[in-house]
Amino acid sequence: MARKLIVGLGNPGANYKNTKHNAGFWVVEAIAKELDVSVNQRKFNSLWAQGKIDNISFILVKPLTYMNLSGNAVRNFIDYFKIDLSDVLIIFDDVHLKLGTIRIRKFGSAGGHNGLRSIIKDLGTSEVSRLRFGVNAAMPGVDLAKYVLSGFSNKEDEQIAKVTVEQAKNAAMSWLENDINFAMNKFNTKGRENSDDE
Repeated sequence: MARKLIVGLGNPGANYKNTKHNAGFWVVEAIAKELDVSVNQRKFNSLWAQGKIDNISFILVKPLTYMNLSGNAVRNFIDYFKIDLSDVLIIFDDVHLKLGTIRIRKFGSAGGHNGLRSIIKDLGTSEVSRLRFGVNAAMPGVDLAKYVLSGFSNKEDEQIAKVTVEQAKNAAMSWLENDINFAMNKFNTKGRENSDDE
């Protein structure tokens, strides 16, 4: 039976838990709660869980390799479980999307995201489905690395982020239970983008 792989990108450790760069981890944790599994097994330097919903087998993964080496974990899971690339969904933060916005795409460039860049490099293709979680662009003059490794500065943004996690979780569940086209049609929302690279 074919398996579907959902990978949320982030950095391990308490210091990074609530940072924007860990949006992928937040969404995978929400999916795990929805599916009543715990992402606490260890394999390929990652935390992971597996299960079944209806007739669909799934694997949830949070790489512990730090963002820049995410591709190694993804490659290992794909190879070990013989997962087709069309059955892989990568979830990550995106500074090119307004907070409160998500985008699902079948393929595209890394868009400056080091985690996705690592995955594209290790898979040898940019044709991997991704769910982008908007975190807003950094203000002019603000160091991008510091920006994505910081939390949200006010309660309103924190609340929007929580709502967006729920929206992203529902989009990922739609992809899991249906397919990428169904999820794109249902969940791609209109919002300001700061880049047209995808």
